Amino acid sequence: MDAGAGTVRGRLRKLETWRLYLAVGCGAAIGALLRFLSGFFIIAGLDQSALWATAFVNIVGSFIIMFFAAITGPDGRWMVGPVGRQFVMGGICGGFTTFSAMSLDAFMLMLRGDLLQAALYLAGVIFFSLAAAWVGYAFAIQINR
Repeated sequence: MDAGAGTVRGRLRKLETWRLYLAVGCGAAIGALLRFLSGFFIIAGLDQSALWATAFVNIVGSFIIMFFAAITGPDGRWMVGPVGRQFVMGGICGGFTTFSAMSLDAFMLMLRGDLLQAALYLAGVIFFSLAAAWVGYAFAIQINR
């Protein structure tokens, strides 16, 4: 192997790495915008609490990430490479869902003395997020058959 081949291979690997970073960054921007628009619609459009907006994005995001992971996995029907998977799963879903906002919501409820509501909120979001992930997985498995 000559030095030129190693340099070309190294440059291609670096280019692929930057392509992955760009895909995740662009996906995260899209996910964050979708999270903002979802919150805006739920809070302003439906006149609901911010708690519902945060719960919504976490539950829907759980469905999407599990569905996409199963449908694009080794036994999946959709052939998506690592960059495409990270664009959706790490980027869009990562930017769309928001564990930190859920933590803030629960903490603010606790500061107000609403311990029961905080506990119910956390338990509900976690339960329904896991349920949504299960539904996403089951849906993808049916498509994969």
